Amino acid sequence: MPVRNEVRHIQASLDAVLTQDYPAGRMEVLVVDGMSEDETREIVRRTVEHRHPGAPPVALLDNPSRIVPAGLNIGLRRARGEVIIRVDGHCEIARDYIRQCVRSLARTDADCVGGPIETVGETPVAQAIAAAMSSPFGVGNAAFRTTRDRERPVDTVAFGAYRRAVFERIGPFDEEFVRTQDAEFNYRLIRAGGRILLIPVIRSMYYSRATLRSLWRQYLEYGFWKARLVQKRGIPSWRQLVPPALVLTVGAGLALAVLRGQPAWLVPGWAYVGANLLASASTASRRGWRFLPWLPAAFAAIHFAFGMGFWKGLWTFGVVKRLRWERSSSSLVGR
Repeated sequence: MPVRNEVRHIQASLDAVLTQDYPAGRMEVLVVDGMSEDETREIVRRTVEHRHPGAPPVALLDNPSRIVPAGLNIGLRRARGEVIIRVDGHCEIARDYIRQCVRSLARTDADCVGGPIETVGETPVAQAIAAAMSSPFGVGNAAFRTTRDRERPVDTVAFGAYRRAVFERIGPFDEEFVRTQDAEFNYRLIRAGGRILLIPVIRSMYYSRATLRSLWRQYLEYGFWKARLVQKRGIPSWRQLVPPALVLTVGAGLALAVLRGQPAWLVPGWAYVGANLLASASTASRRGWRFLPWLPAAFAAIHFAFGMGFWKGLWTFGVVKRLRWERSSSSLVGR
């Protein structure tokens, strides 16, 4: 469990892990804390001190680097099990999660299994955000967010269960990827001939961001690091190029409409507005009409933040860092 500053959800998340219906003697729980500045560590310590005698052993480990991939690798080096399962501090896994993961790995040839996540919100705005993050219009064919009823091969899952041999074969998590480290790892796994399965009976709950501003920051970072993934490894899924294409098309249309005084260039933008409103109405009809005022903004935040983050990432990793490297190399040669 790589965590940092998860005071709001760590208790429920850890309790869900400690009350699994899997034999406690065959489990270990490693909470790798990124030097939290809130009460996360205290909550974990109290939980460990007062845990039920029949609960699995829990260790609280330090992650001085504070970033998730470093925390995952610290946990990997310490873990002794044949199956490694990642659980985040802002999710709650179902009581049979570990049993279903182990059973699914045993009956299939998959290297990694995971299940659909139910995204929930604690306020009306957060619930609208959760609805947008669970919609095909919002996240495309990200199966772990939108598929509930069938087992299928996928390119990535949330909170995956891996055979230990996977890490021995393709290495640990890449610590360059502050975000999207699981997508990067799973892409390497698939390229190495591995198989990832989405299993409907493996269930978990994930808490969405509470505000549109925090949602924007989340997807801006996703897009930024997805650009690095594309640059460093390749394109894991074509769906991830749709938001950058949207930003480019709408942005270019707006610029040309202003510069040339031709409203026709605004057609792509208006087409997106229409599609967004239709998707928002469709989602509200299923989730509740009270969410309709927030849904268009939530969809737009997901799409445009990811797209803008992607272009920022391409610029940063493709131009800015290269220039810095060239300057550094020139300076060393000069010496």
